Amino acid sequence: MDYNEISFQLAAVARRAGGFIRQESATFNRSHIENKGTHDLVSYVDKETEKLLVAGLREVLPEAGFITEEGTEGADRAEEYNWIIDPLDGTTNFVHGLPVYCVSVGLIRGGELVAGVVYEVVRDECFRAAKGAGAFCNEQPIHVSEVPDLDSSLIATGFPYTDFGLMDDYLKVLGAFMRGSHGVRRVGSAAADLAYVAAGRFEGFFEFNLNSYDVAAGILLVREAGGRVTEFLQDGDPLFGREVVASNGLVHGEMQALIGQVWREQGAGISG
Repeated sequence: MDYNEISFQLAAVARRAGGFIRQESATFNRSHIENKGTHDLVSYVDKETEKLLVAGLREVLPEAGFITEEGTEGADRAEEYNWIIDPLDGTTNFVHGLPVYCVSVGLIRGGELVAGVVYEVVRDECFRAAKGAGAFCNEQPIHVSEVPDLDSSLIATGFPYTDFGLMDDYLKVLGAFMRGSHGVRRVGSAAADLAYVAAGRFEGFFEFNLNSYDVAAGILLVREAGGRVTEFLQDGDPLFGREVVASNGLVHGEMQALIGQVWREQGAGISG
């Protein structure tokens, strides 16, 4: 199967879905917000965008199933190929009229990522990758940065917003990165964070309590752009592990060592 061609078609579907989000952003009313959990927001835009994506992706690869955030009816998993969909990563940003928010879709065969697209709606940037074919932004090749050490790096992260059980431990990690880098940024979309690592805008990104649909496309983008993506304390595949460290590869060891030192000291057991 030609995963590069599939990624082109996926990008077209993601752009159409992003066009719908852009259209709705002009007139969005906060009265349309629902709460899936504490501070976990969803709107009709998320749900309708997911339906658009499911319909479009069925045309791209009819035999593929779906792993979705919003549970679109009839979008069930399949045995071999599955699309992993986040229709609007950064819903809170969208609701407040704040960039950045993205459409994020990855394709897995078994458990292996083979194609992915992150479409950042406001900047109209389409990040695309296919296994073995490299990574691109608006069809220009992208690569992770060449910054060699953490001290000279700009790092991205995400903040807990529903489960605060590890807040104290997380803040210690955050403080260590603040002291040991050029700075830490919180964009509000893990998909964008990973895409920006792939494009060399960030040297690294770390976050926990993530879902597969938050990171699927971004993981492949970073890897195809020459970077590295793992779990916090181990080198396993983070797709379903709920924690991610992504980097340009050069600062990865420093990032894992810093995180590992703090988690071990605090006994957080995030990887357990």
